[in-house]
Amino acid sequence: MSIEKKLKIRGILMLVSFFVVLAVIFMPIFKGHNGLDFLDNLYNSISKGSAYYIPETMEKIKKYEGTIVDLKLTMQDDQQALESVKLLEAGGATVTVDGNILLVKGDIAAILHNSLVDADSMYHNDGTTVAAKYGYNERQALYNWYKSLKAMEKNLNKQELFKEAAIVGTVIKKAVEMSYNYYKVEAQSVKEALVLVIFSLVFYVVYTLWYGFGIMYLFEGLGLKIGH
Repeated sequence: MSIEKKLKIRGILMLVSFFVVLAVIFMPIFKGHNGLDFLDNLYNSISKGSAYYIPETMEKIKKYEGTIVDLKLTMQDDQQALESVKLLEAGGATVTVDGNILLVKGDIAAILHNSLVDADSMYHNDGTTVAAKYGYNERQALYNWYKSLKAMEKNLNKQELFKEAAIVGTVIKKAVEMSYNYYKVEAQSVKEALVLVIFSLVFYVVYTLWYGFGIMYLFEGLGLKIGH
């Protein structure tokens, strides 16, 4: 058998086996998920385990205790404004509603503390507590926190209260956004899944090379040379 024929057969076998494995990857045989979803969930779980900044953010807001702010918040619509009133009032603020405009006065640390309490519940997948607290869906509540705090940050910057705006931005990034994105994801450390992580990374490299060499052997078997 000629070298070209051997290379062509080797390339075909490698490519056929590559696509067989690819078909298996897309089957829901990994705890009810396909391979891509399974690994996506795995890495989300690991990243959540290393993204818990709520306790340290709780400490940072303490130096703003007693800082009273007057805010004008423009919400997305009237419904969101009414829903957000519950969040802000639970943080001790007084709120006046005018359509989608909220006039808010309160201790910024108390308001932020309440948002962090809710974010912490959501981080630990305890959405029931948040939903019961406000009387509507927990995801919507946390989204309303995001919109309220973004409006608060914008208004504080407009008032040139830059330090206060900065701590609001920290709460958004370190707590509210993180908890919303990771809600329902079970956190775990990389040590708990170290073997699986190493296997997935090694498999990714090998699988990529597998396809590349299959193409190369097939082309060389057909008499095509890859060069530059």
